[in-house]
Formats: sequence, C-alpha cells, structure tokens
Amino acid sequence: MSDGTQSPGAPIADASARAGRGGPADGTTGRDAVVVGGGLAGITAALALADAGVRVTLLEGRPRLGGLAFSFRRGDLTVDNGQHVYLRCCTAYRWFLDRIEGSALAPLQDRLDVPVVDVAKPEGRRLGRLRRDALPVPLHLGRGLATYPHLSLAERARVGRAALALKALDLTDPALDTQDFGTWLTAHGQSARAVEALWDLVGVATLNAVAGDASLALAAMVFKTGLLSDPGAADIGWARVPLGELHDRLARKALDSAGVRTEVRTRVTSLSRNENGSWSVEVPGETLHADAVVLAVPQRETHDLLPAGALDAPERLLALGTAPILNVHVVYDRKVLAAPFLAALGTPLQWVFDRTDASGLREGQYLAVSQSAAQDEIDAPVAVLRERYLPELERLLPAARGAGVQDFFVTRERTATFAPAPGAGRFRPGARTEAPGLYLAGAWTATGWPATMESAVRSGVSAADAALGALGRSRDRLPEFFGEAA
Repeated sequence: MSDGTQSPGAPIADASARAGRGGPADGTTGRDAVVVGGGLAGITAALALADAGVRVTLLEGRPRLGGLAFSFRRGDLTVDNGQHVYLRCCTAYRWFLDRIEGSALAPLQDRLDVPVVDVAKPEGRRLGRLRRDALPVPLHLGRGLATYPHLSLAERARVGRAALALKALDLTDPALDTQDFGTWLTAHGQSARAVEALWDLVGVATLNAVAGDASLALAAMVFKTGLLSDPGAADIGWARVPLGELHDRLARKALDSAGVRTEVRTRVTSLSRNENGSWSVEVPGETLHADAVVLAVPQRETHDLLPAGALDAPERLLALGTAPILNVHVVYDRKVLAAPFLAALGTPLQWVFDRTDASGLREGQYLAVSQSAAQDEIDAPVAVLRERYLPELERLLPAARGAGVQDFFVTRERTATFAPAPGAGRFRPGARTEAPGLYLAGAWTATGWPATMESAVRSGVSAADAALGALGRSRDRLPEFFGEAA
C-alpha cells in the first residue's frame, strides 16, 4: 500500500471515484468525506469516519502528519519540536493511542509523582514532590499537600480550602469564562507564593497562561478534571519515543489500514458547495468532490477557507488570540539529571525532561526545557537564550556545573495554542457550521478543554459525529468517551 506521499501539485483522483476503498463491511454504498489537516484532530476525524464506513481522503500541507506535535532530525538525533504530556483523565487521547496501537510507547505513571525543585533554597532542602495516594478524592492529595515543603503550613491549609471551592464550581456556568483565574485565587486566600509554587506550576503547563491571564472556566476545568475527579486522573504520561513515531508513522499505518487515502504536501486552496449539496475541494491541479468536509486546521487558516455564510460571525475566529511555547534543547557530555523530568521554582526554568533515549543519543544526556506562556522570549536570539538558560540549568542541576555542552538549540511555536484568556469561550465554534456538510475540528474549537492533545482528539470525534449524523451513517463505532465528552 502506498505511504500517501505525494509531490506538490501532483494530481489526486476525485474522492467520488474511489468506490469500494474503505467502504463498510456490509457492502453497502458508503459516502465520501475529505478531511483538511493532518494534525491530531484531522487524523482522529478521518479514523472515526472511516471506521463508520465512510470513504475518506485526508489532506495535509506539510510533508508529515502530527500537526504541532511532531519530530525532526538534527544530525544523529530525532528531536520533538516540544515536550508533550497527557494525563490519565485524557480519555480521548488515550483512545487515540490505543487506536493507532501506540499506548505502550507512551505509558502513564503508576501514580502521580512530580519532583519540584526550588533553586532559591539551600542545596539539600530544595526538593519537594507533588504526589497522590491510593485514596478517594480529595484524600488522595492530602498527604502530598501536607508534606509539600514549598508552601507554609498556613498556605497548604488555604490551598485545600480553595480546592474544595473549585470543586464546587459549575463548569456549565457561562459566567466563569468572563473571570480570570488569578483574581479568583486571590479572593480565595491564595498567596503569590501559592500561585507560583502550585497553581501556576500546573496551570501554565496545561493552559499556556499564568493564572491572571487565564479564563476561570478553563482553569476550573483543568483542576477539577485533573486533580479532583478521580484519584488517578492526574497521573502523567509521555512518549518514550519521538512524537513522529506516534503521530506520523503509527497514525499513517492506522489510516492506511482503515482505508483512508492520505495525501501530504497537498494544500487546499478553496472550498465550495455545489448545487447538488456536495462539496468541491480545490488543491493544486485537481478538484476533489465529497459529501462532507472536515476543516481541521488552525483558526486563521479556517477563516481563510470558510465559504461565505458558513459561520454567523467568522471574524470571531481571528479574535481568538494565540499563545507561544518556547523549547530549549541542551545536549551535555554526561548525565546531569537523574529523574525522567522535574518542575522548577525560583528560576525562569519551568519543566525539564530527559529525552536522551527517545532521541537516539548514545553518549551524554539530552534535556528538553519546555517554556509555556513564552511571550517575552519567543523571538529572543539563540545566543541570548543560551546565555540565559545554561546558567539557570547549572543552578537547578549541580551535576551540570562543569559539564560540556555538545549542542544548544531552540524550537519555537509562536502560535502553539489559542490564548485561554477570559472571554475566549465565545470565540470557539462548535463542530457544526451553517453550511450543510461542512464541519470544524481543532483543539481551538469548543471542546471545553484548553488547547491540548486531548482537546484536538475530542474535536475530531465531535466533527465525525456531526458528519456521520448528516450522512446517515451509524455512530455506534465512535469511542466510548464521546458520550461523556458531548
């Protein structure tokens, strides 16, 4: 079977001409769909549609799948553009890993355990841990919070009271999206230190914004779901292989097996609805025809492709801001970090991960530093970042002092996520549009989640669900989490 790779501008056969490819097992006539965008949302939508017997063509402008969660080669190393993690509560992304047969390559912790190092403290007293016990909610966090050394006893008690107040919030209340999380935390007795050492430690990594810049609705969703819904909800998982192994190679294999035709290096130039209700999708040198189209691309690209009348206020897509993530990559000539990852306080460093084995490095150690909400540094020259971050890593990791730096480079995602600011919810559209047969997917759509891999997968299933209903196809094979998501 072809790997789907195609040169730019090469002709693509009409989707409607591929009868029998990927059709339903009962032999009935299927319908045709085109999915535009090969990130997690698009891959998910394509798989869910194909699993229901729809003939699917997936179009991606880049030479690979995976969207913003991808890998590339740098010399002998395979490098992820940024560190991505997920939690046990991310049921959609876990389904996705199962669907592409990649779960074993991105395992979860047995139990939440996050080393947190405060470099402002004397050596020997810097390490604390955020961890849980096998007890019911909220007792599962009781011992970990009681022994967390980076907060005073009074601050820990106030954190517990704020957590209970957070748990009581109604996530369906639209008023939550008009408030910022930082103001809510202050009103509930949280000190600046508590925000730094706990709330932002988790929130910045998941929301890509500090508490004062984040919607209370999204922050409450993160903390209620991740920390206060189930004892194991916040257990952390991450890929032990390059992201490209999951989101490109294994995803492509799953798409091929499902009968999806995957075309990379194929950028869509326009969409139009035909008089008979079908859709025409224009790519260089060719037109595809389909009964349903899923647009699974970023909001600005979606805005440019939407036909007139597809959304009541398409300009709202442009009003949904974006937020950057900076990743700093350092290769040392020796091992300087003993843990697989850690979080840091008292330093500009946020989260540091050991990517040595995943990258294929055979000698020394490769660390990836993930810096969310990086508006102030996203355009800084590499030399400036090197001068700033290498000393901070030496402050954080005593073993790095005197170690040789074999390589230092950065990756930048200037529009990594949508900005989860108060009021952002009103700019996030649902899967359905005003144009019959046209659906939207992407982590930025109205999933209820911030811009995460979980949100992307949920959006893909939502778009597939809407399309299948309109096409008269069974939705019985949609993943089980979807009823909960909807």
